[in-house]
Amino acid sequence: MRLQFTKMQGLGNDFVVFDAIHQKVDLTPEQLRFLADRRFGVGCDQILLVEPARSENTDFHYRIFNADGSEVEQCGNGARCFARFVHDKGLSNEKVIRVGTAGGDIQLYLEDNGWVRVDMGSPTLQPDAIPFVADGEQPVYDIEVNGQPLQIGVVSMGNPHAVLLVDDVHEAPVETLGPALESHARFPRRVNVGFMAIRSPAEIDLRVFERGAGETLACGTGACAAVVSGRQRGLLAEKVKVHLPGGDLVVCWEGGRSPVWMSGPAAEVFEGNIKL
Repeated sequence: MRLQFTKMQGLGNDFVVFDAIHQKVDLTPEQLRFLADRRFGVGCDQILLVEPARSENTDFHYRIFNADGSEVEQCGNGARCFARFVHDKGLSNEKVIRVGTAGGDIQLYLEDNGWVRVDMGSPTLQPDAIPFVADGEQPVYDIEVNGQPLQIGVVSMGNPHAVLLVDDVHEAPVETLGPALESHARFPRRVNVGFMAIRSPAEIDLRVFERGAGETLACGTGACAAVVSGRQRGLLAEKVKVHLPGGDLVVCWEGGRSPVWMSGPAAEVFEGNIKL
């Protein structure tokens, strides 16, 4: 099986993207891991599939696979690359693209400056729906990790996130706390882990340890979850610039059931084909 692909990146969070409309793409976990391998495959954080719409309310369906071969519900940086891909490849001429995902429907807006703005939908804060084991909804939860008591915010942006407040992201224990929290028993489907330092109510630094991928240069849903958690704690404004290792995103959330808006760049790196 030989497949055409496009390598894309959003703030250094990189993806192998397949047009699964004009070619049959049916990948095993082993093949997905091979594609993601940076020495033997193409190399990426995640693999994205552009598929035909599954409902009349959407234009396309969007599937996301982690580097370990597992399928996940949502990816914000991937969503921006998705929009850039379908536009640049002539699959859509629309400025507003409606996309179905395993985490729910989203809308992607192509802006005149080349950025993509994404309506990420309303955050999920109820523990059972995230899922997270807790007695009830709170802005901050106590949790013990490797014998260490911590406080975390817990948010789903179509995928689950734990958010820790730190003084300095450069000194944050991402390599140790990231995997320990990712597989914590209170997260039945594992969790993405964000380490957030607040510069001001309108500006934060963030590092994210992604479920099934490890630390990445940027995480769009992680940026959204961090802003939601910060606003839940009364620490952040409605519009926040999020500084990630790979670059900056802008996240806006009015609160309540309002959608979270994320804006940022996306770019093609190269095209290729690979035999699997």
